[in-house]
Amino acid sequence: MIRVVLPAHLKTLAGVTGEVRVEVAGPGPATQRLVLDAIEARYPMLLGTIRDRHSGTRRAFVRFYACEEDLSNSSPDTPLPDRVAAGEEPFIVLGAMAGG
Repeated sequence: MIRVVLPAHLKTLAGVTGEVRVEVAGPGPATQRLVLDAIEARYPMLLGTIRDRHSGTRRAFVRFYACEEDLSNSSPDTPLPDRVAAGEEPFIVLGAMAGG
């Protein structure tokens, strides 16, 4: 079970409070792609909000963090840290701000 922290506006859109917990499908280790696939399958109203529907690339102002590490520019198929895969630490989806 992967723990996921969503930004407030996505929690509102999905109708959830607190952390979201998802099971990832696949024979290998948990990856960003598998976690996002599970989130979008469970909460279809979030399709296209975190990543582009067609290309699967991360939206420009969305960042991913886990275990105090920025995973935003990592390959979506890179295994997540063991602590995230074990449910000890959350996978964080964060809405970034631009401007000054």
